[in-house]
Amino acid sequence: MGILEGKKILVTGVLTDASIAFHIARIAQEQGAEVVLSSYGRVLSLTTRIAARLPKPAPIVELDVTNSEDLDALESRVREHFPAGLDGVVHSIGFAPEAALGGNFLNTSWEDVSTALHVSAYSLKALTMAARPLFSGGGSVVGLDFDAAVAWPKYDWMGVAKAALESTSRYLARDLGAENIRVNLIAAGPIRTMAAKSIPGFEEFEKVWNERSPLFWDVTDPIPAAQASVALLSDWFPKTTAEIIHVDGGLHAMGA
Repeated sequence: MGILEGKKILVTGVLTDASIAFHIARIAQEQGAEVVLSSYGRVLSLTTRIAARLPKPAPIVELDVTNSEDLDALESRVREHFPAGLDGVVHSIGFAPEAALGGNFLNTSWEDVSTALHVSAYSLKALTMAARPLFSGGGSVVGLDFDAAVAWPKYDWMGVAKAALESTSRYLARDLGAENIRVNLIAAGPIRTMAAKSIPGFEEFEKVWNERSPLFWDVTDPIPAAQASVALLSDWFPKTTAEIIHVDGGLHAMGA
Protein backbone atom coordinates (compact mmCIF):
# COMPACT_ATOMS: atom_id res chain seq x y z
CA MET A 1 0.00 0.00 0.00
CA GLY A 2 1.40 3.39 -0.99
CA ILE A 3 1.55 6.49 1.19
CA LEU A 4 -1.17 8.18 -0.90
CA GLU A 5 -3.54 5.21 -1.03
CA GLY A 6 -7.06 6.48 -1.64
CA LYS A 7 -6.04 10.13 -1.96
CA LYS A 8 -7.36 12.46 -4.65
CA ILE A 9 -4.77 14.97 -5.86
CA LEU A 10 -4.94 17.93 -8.27
CA VAL A 11 -1.63 18.64 -10.01
CA THR A 12 -1.08 21.84 -11.99
CA GLY A 13 1.77 22.61 -14.37
CA VAL A 14 2.29 19.31 -16.17
CA LEU A 15 3.75 20.37 -19.52
CA THR A 16 6.67 18.01 -20.21
CA ASP A 17 7.90 14.74 -18.77
CA ALA A 18 11.00 16.59 -17.53
CA SER A 19 8.92 18.73 -15.17
CA ILE A 20 8.75 18.21 -11.43
CA ALA A 21 4.95 18.35 -11.70
CA PHE A 22 4.86 15.39 -14.10
CA HIS A 23 6.90 13.27 -11.72
CA ILE A 24 4.75 14.32 -8.76
CA ALA A 25 1.71 13.08 -10.68
CA ARG A 26 3.50 9.87 -11.68
CA ILE A 27 4.79 9.05 -8.19
CA ALA A 28 1.45 10.01 -6.62
CA GLN A 29 -0.27 7.45 -8.83
CA GLU A 30 2.36 4.85 -8.01
CA GLN A 31 1.73 5.56 -4.31
CA GLY A 32 -1.99 4.89 -4.65
CA ALA A 33 -3.49 8.30 -5.45
CA GLU A 34 -5.96 9.22 -8.13
CA VAL A 35 -4.77 12.31 -9.98
CA VAL A 36 -6.51 15.06 -11.91
CA LEU A 37 -4.43 17.52 -13.92
CA SER A 38 -5.17 21.09 -14.90
CA SER A 39 -4.25 23.01 -18.01
CA TYR A 40 -5.61 25.75 -20.24
CA GLY A 41 -5.54 27.38 -23.63
CA ARG A 42 -2.73 26.64 -26.02
CA VAL A 43 -0.78 24.49 -23.52
CA LEU A 44 -3.71 22.10 -23.07
CA SER A 45 -2.49 19.98 -25.98
CA LEU A 46 0.93 19.65 -24.31
CA THR A 47 -0.63 18.50 -21.04
CA THR A 48 -2.88 16.03 -22.87
CA ARG A 49 0.06 14.49 -24.71
CA ILE A 50 2.25 14.22 -21.61
CA ALA A 51 -0.59 12.86 -19.47
CA ALA A 52 -0.61 9.81 -21.73
CA ARG A 53 2.82 8.93 -20.32
CA LEU A 54 1.54 8.59 -16.75
CA PRO A 55 1.09 5.07 -15.34
CA LYS A 56 -2.70 5.56 -15.31
CA PRO A 57 -5.10 7.82 -17.19
CA ALA A 58 -5.62 11.22 -15.54
CA PRO A 59 -8.48 13.56 -16.42
CA ILE A 60 -7.66 17.18 -17.22
CA VAL A 61 -9.71 20.17 -16.09
CA GLU A 62 -9.57 23.65 -17.60
CA LEU A 63 -7.86 26.12 -15.23
CA ASP A 64 -6.11 29.42 -15.87
CA VAL A 65 -5.22 30.66 -12.39
CA THR A 66 -5.44 34.29 -13.54
CA ASN A 67 -9.01 33.79 -14.80
CA SER A 68 -11.71 34.30 -12.16
CA GLU A 69 -14.28 32.30 -14.13
CA ASP A 70 -11.97 29.27 -14.23
CA LEU A 71 -11.25 29.61 -10.52
CA ASP A 72 -14.97 29.84 -9.71
CA ALA A 73 -15.65 26.75 -11.82
CA LEU A 74 -12.83 24.64 -10.40
CA GLU A 75 -14.94 22.93 -7.73
CA SER A 76 -17.60 21.74 -10.17
CA ARG A 77 -15.03 20.69 -12.77
CA VAL A 78 -13.09 18.60 -10.26
CA ARG A 79 -16.23 17.05 -8.77
CA GLU A 80 -17.13 15.70 -12.20
CA HIS A 81 -14.21 13.33 -11.70
CA PHE A 82 -13.88 13.21 -7.90
CA PRO A 83 -17.37 13.75 -6.40
CA ALA A 84 -16.04 13.55 -2.84
CA GLY A 85 -13.46 16.26 -3.44
CA LEU A 86 -9.71 16.45 -2.99
CA ASP A 87 -7.06 15.59 -0.44
CA GLY A 88 -4.22 17.58 -1.97
CA VAL A 89 -3.28 20.25 -4.50
CA VAL A 90 0.08 20.88 -6.17
CA HIS A 91 0.89 24.44 -7.24
CA SER A 92 3.51 24.23 -9.99
CA ILE A 93 2.94 27.59 -11.62
CA GLY A 94 5.30 30.42 -12.41
CA PHE A 95 5.90 32.96 -15.14
CA ALA A 96 7.68 36.27 -15.61
CA PRO A 97 7.82 38.28 -18.84
CA GLU A 98 11.18 38.39 -20.58
CA ALA A 99 11.70 42.00 -19.47
CA ALA A 100 11.50 40.91 -15.82
CA LEU A 101 14.48 38.54 -16.13
CA GLY A 102 18.04 38.56 -17.35
CA GLY A 103 19.61 41.51 -15.54
CA ASN A 104 16.99 44.14 -16.33
CA PHE A 105 15.84 44.47 -12.71
CA LEU A 106 16.24 48.25 -12.42
CA ASN A 107 14.34 48.95 -15.64
CA THR A 108 11.42 46.52 -15.45
CA SER A 109 8.01 48.15 -15.70
CA TRP A 110 5.25 47.62 -13.16
CA GLU A 111 3.14 45.97 -15.86
CA ASP A 112 5.72 43.19 -16.25
CA VAL A 113 6.36 42.97 -12.50
CA SER A 114 2.64 42.69 -11.76
CA THR A 115 2.34 39.82 -14.23
CA ALA A 116 5.17 37.95 -12.52
CA LEU A 117 3.65 38.49 -9.08
CA HIS A 118 0.13 37.57 -10.17
CA VAL A 119 1.04 34.34 -11.95
CA SER A 120 3.86 33.20 -9.66
CA ALA A 121 2.72 34.26 -6.18
CA TYR A 122 -0.88 35.44 -5.91
CA SER A 123 -1.93 32.35 -7.84
CA LEU A 124 -1.06 30.21 -4.80
CA LYS A 125 -3.72 32.03 -2.82
CA ALA A 126 -6.16 31.99 -5.74
CA LEU A 127 -5.72 28.26 -6.37
CA THR A 128 -5.90 27.35 -2.69
CA MET A 129 -9.12 29.30 -2.19
CA ALA A 130 -10.65 27.79 -5.34
CA ALA A 131 -9.80 24.31 -4.06
CA ARG A 132 -10.84 25.02 -0.47
CA PRO A 133 -14.46 23.79 -0.89
CA LEU A 134 -13.08 20.50 -2.21
CA PHE A 135 -11.23 19.73 1.03
CA SER A 136 -13.35 17.77 3.48
CA GLY A 137 -11.75 17.51 6.89
CA GLY A 138 -8.44 18.90 5.76
CA GLY A 139 -5.92 18.67 2.98
CA SER A 140 -2.40 19.43 1.82
CA VAL A 141 -1.31 22.20 -0.53
CA VAL A 142 2.24 21.89 -1.87
CA GLY A 143 3.89 24.60 -3.95
CA LEU A 144 7.14 24.48 -5.91
CA ASP A 145 9.63 27.18 -5.00
CA PHE A 146 13.15 28.39 -5.72
CA ASP A 147 14.92 29.67 -2.60
CA ALA A 148 14.22 33.40 -2.30
CA ALA A 149 16.45 34.09 0.70
CA VAL A 150 19.18 35.54 -1.52
CA ALA A 151 19.44 37.45 -4.81
CA TRP A 152 20.34 35.20 -7.75
CA PRO A 153 22.06 36.25 -10.98
CA LYS A 154 19.59 37.15 -13.75
CA TYR A 155 16.58 35.87 -11.74
CA ASP A 156 15.44 39.42 -10.97
CA TRP A 157 11.68 39.89 -10.51
CA MET A 158 11.03 36.16 -10.52
CA GLY A 159 13.14 36.07 -7.38
CA VAL A 160 10.91 38.75 -5.87
CA ALA A 161 7.86 36.75 -6.94
CA LYS A 162 9.26 33.65 -5.23
CA ALA A 163 9.79 35.68 -2.04
CA ALA A 164 6.13 36.69 -2.29
CA LEU A 165 5.18 33.04 -2.87
CA GLU A 166 7.00 32.04 0.31
CA SER A 167 5.26 34.73 2.35
CA THR A 168 1.89 33.87 0.82
CA SER A 169 2.32 30.24 1.86
CA ARG A 170 2.90 31.28 5.47
CA TYR A 171 -0.21 33.46 5.61
CA LEU A 172 -2.32 30.75 4.00
CA ALA A 173 -1.00 28.25 6.53
CA ARG A 174 -1.92 30.64 9.33
CA ASP A 175 -5.46 31.26 8.14
CA LEU A 176 -6.33 27.73 6.99
CA GLY A 177 -4.80 25.75 9.84
CA ALA A 178 -8.07 25.73 11.73
CA GLU A 179 -9.53 23.75 8.80
CA ASN A 180 -6.64 21.26 8.96
CA ILE A 181 -5.35 22.50 5.59
CA ARG A 182 -1.56 22.38 5.46
CA VAL A 183 0.39 24.67 3.13
CA ASN A 184 4.06 23.95 2.42
CA LEU A 185 6.66 24.62 -0.25
CA ILE A 186 9.43 22.57 -1.83
CA ALA A 187 12.43 24.75 -2.67
CA ALA A 188 14.10 22.72 -5.37
CA GLY A 189 17.53 23.24 -6.82
CA PRO A 190 17.79 24.09 -10.53
CA ILE A 191 16.21 21.56 -12.88
CA ARG A 192 16.35 21.74 -16.68
CA THR A 193 12.63 22.21 -17.19
CA MET A 194 10.76 24.20 -19.80
CA ALA A 195 10.49 27.06 -17.30
CA ALA A 196 14.23 26.99 -16.58
CA LYS A 197 15.07 27.25 -20.26
CA SER A 198 13.24 30.58 -20.37
CA ILE A 199 15.58 32.09 -17.74
CA PRO A 200 18.56 33.90 -19.30
CA GLY A 201 21.82 32.69 -17.81
CA PHE A 202 20.33 29.52 -16.34
CA GLU A 203 23.67 27.80 -16.95
CA GLU A 204 25.14 30.02 -14.21
CA PHE A 205 22.93 28.24 -11.69
CA GLU A 206 24.11 24.87 -12.94
CA LYS A 207 27.76 25.85 -12.56
CA VAL A 208 27.53 27.20 -9.02
CA TRP A 209 25.41 24.38 -7.63
CA ASN A 210 27.95 21.58 -7.67
CA GLU A 211 30.72 23.91 -6.59
CA ARG A 212 28.86 24.63 -3.34
CA SER A 213 26.30 21.92 -2.56
CA PRO A 214 27.40 19.19 -0.12
CA LEU A 215 25.44 16.57 -2.04
CA PHE A 216 25.90 16.06 -5.76
CA TRP A 217 23.16 17.88 -7.67
CA ASP A 218 21.88 16.59 -11.00
CA VAL A 219 20.10 19.33 -12.98
CA THR A 220 18.43 16.69 -15.14
CA ASP A 221 16.81 14.83 -12.23
CA PRO A 222 13.43 16.18 -11.00
CA ILE A 223 12.64 13.07 -8.98
CA PRO A 224 14.04 14.10 -5.54
CA ALA A 225 11.86 17.21 -5.49
CA ALA A 226 8.88 15.20 -6.71
CA GLN A 227 9.36 12.58 -3.99
CA ALA A 228 9.50 15.26 -1.30
CA SER A 229 6.32 16.81 -2.67
CA VAL A 230 4.51 13.48 -2.55
CA ALA A 231 5.64 13.00 1.04
CA LEU A 232 4.11 16.36 1.99
CA LEU A 233 0.87 15.36 0.28
CA SER A 234 0.70 12.25 2.43
CA ASP A 235 -0.37 11.76 6.05
CA TRP A 236 3.26 11.36 7.10
CA PHE A 237 3.54 15.12 7.80
CA PRO A 238 0.28 15.73 9.68
CA LYS A 239 1.58 18.65 11.77
CA THR A 240 3.86 20.33 9.27
CA THR A 241 2.65 23.57 7.74
CA ALA A 242 4.11 26.95 6.74
CA GLU A 243 7.33 25.09 5.99
CA ILE A 244 9.83 25.40 3.15
CA ILE A 245 11.64 22.12 2.58
CA HIS A 246 14.84 22.50 0.58
CA VAL A 247 15.60 19.80 -1.93
CA ASP A 248 18.75 21.38 -3.31
CA GLY A 249 21.68 19.21 -2.25
CA GLY A 250 22.12 21.41 0.82
CA LEU A 251 23.37 24.49 -0.99
CA HIS A 252 20.96 26.82 0.83
CA ALA A 253 22.83 26.22 4.10
CA MET A 254 26.35 26.79 2.80
CA GLY A 255 28.36 30.01 3.08
CA ALA A 256 30.69 31.42 0.46
